[in-house]
Amino acid sequence: MKPTFLAMSLLLTAVLPNGVSGQAPTAEPSFITLGTMGGPVSDGHRSQPANVLLRGQRAYLIDAGDGAVQQLSKANIGLPTVKAVFISHLHVDHTGGLAAVLGLRNQTNVREVLTVYGPVGTQELVNGIVESMRPSAAAGYGIPGQPWAPPETTVRVVELHDGGDIQVDDMRVRAVKNTHYDFEPGSAEDQAFQSLSLRFDTPDRSITYTGDTGPSPAVERLAAGSDILVSEMIDLDATLANVARNSPNMPEVVKRGMVQHLSTHHLTPSEVGAMAGRANVKSVVVTHFAGGTSDAERLKTYQGEIGDLYQGPVTIANDLDRF
Repeated sequence: MKPTFLAMSLLLTAVLPNGVSGQAPTAEPSFITLGTMGGPVSDGHRSQPANVLLRGQRAYLIDAGDGAVQQLSKANIGLPTVKAVFISHLHVDHTGGLAAVLGLRNQTNVREVLTVYGPVGTQELVNGIVESMRPSAAAGYGIPGQPWAPPETTVRVVELHDGGDIQVDDMRVRAVKNTHYDFEPGSAEDQAFQSLSLRFDTPDRSITYTGDTGPSPAVERLAAGSDILVSEMIDLDATLANVARNSPNMPEVVKRGMVQHLSTHHLTPSEVGAMAGRANVKSVVVTHFAGGTSDAERLKTYQGEIGDLYQGPVTIANDLDRF
């Protein structure tokens, strides 16, 4: 007798690695920096931007860069425990792993609908991923008459806007538009493309995640008094060198735009310190380490530059660190 799809799914859930199994995270609340490399150039030492917030038996993915599922597996977090995904903005280094999250949940028969929260455009992004899932879902495991669930039934999208304030399970989640983009306020581009910073207030503590941003009074107000400020940071010289190595023939006009983006839409160590100090946060975790892995002395320099303007504890995170 041929095995049913459900039987095969249960078997796979039992034998596949933890990233695809139903293993639950630990009960202790924690924030895990799954991937700490700032894009767009990949790095052999750090995974692309992704984080997870654990709340008992529930996991919430915050950005989903390439390799997010693999990093979840390394953290011993199974996909069935991921209850929602929050996307800060739609650059591929923050969304490249979302297709794997959705597709592998479908392939392993995770029946609970996953909610993806993100800025305007997230619905269009997810629609595209759903379309890409259709051929594999229709074929299933190659057993006639046993396709996987229709992909559009496995996910829903909630688009967030500047000033958004929602309740997700036992968390209050707030969003503000930051300065990762330079579009004229109120313009068509500004309405269509936004980058968000997010604050998660749980019964235990508050965590503000900058996502990608330059200096921003709105983000400072959002972060005020947070227990943890999870902030991006850029080493501009190292990042420009990476870009030059990766794209040596980049046209000059494109290069000028890249330099403008990197120098004004991200935070230097001093700007991280200034933001943390003005927001009076209790601790700082630096991630989205644009520029890649640096030597120990340079890391001390970053911490010193942040510490000149912020007196609290500062950690420059590695992949899979827990806070």
